[in-house]
Amino acid sequence: MPDRESLLTLRLMDALYTEAMVLADEARSYFESGRFNDETDSGDLLVVSFSCESLKVTTRLMHCIAWLLNQKALQSGELSEGEVWNHDRRLGDAPVSDPRMVNRFPKEARQIIMASEELFLRLQRLSTRLEQEIEDESAVQDMFRRLKSAF
Repeated sequence: MPDRESLLTLRLMDALYTEAMVLADEARSYFESGRFNDETDSGDLLVVSFSCESLKVTTRLMHCIAWLLNQKALQSGELSEGEVWNHDRRLGDAPVSDPRMVNRFPKEARQIIMASEELFLRLQRLSTRLEQEIEDESAVQDMFRRLKSAF
């Protein structure tokens, strides 16, 4: 089983953090630009749906950035393993986009939404693997403690 450092190297963490920040900047720029309204003959439902999707993208990206900052703090020694895996510091849940509505959006909006979902899902898989590794290590340590106390 790979160890924590091989799963989340400093280089990988920096690359993911940069990706998240660049995507957040692209999303902010697009959402604030008004290009959505310029590129669509938007009805009220589509405009409201776009507003909801922009909030979902922002939420997803903020979860990603916060999680990555916590991982950086762990690697730099600012947080302990126990602190970083506290429920409040986990990746958290992010709302899923409605593909029926998203497919009606302009290409740039769809790309931003899909990129935020893809990044979030990658971090979710990584987080799950790291948490499983921590649980496995804890179980092994527990077994050693029981063996030691038996002798």
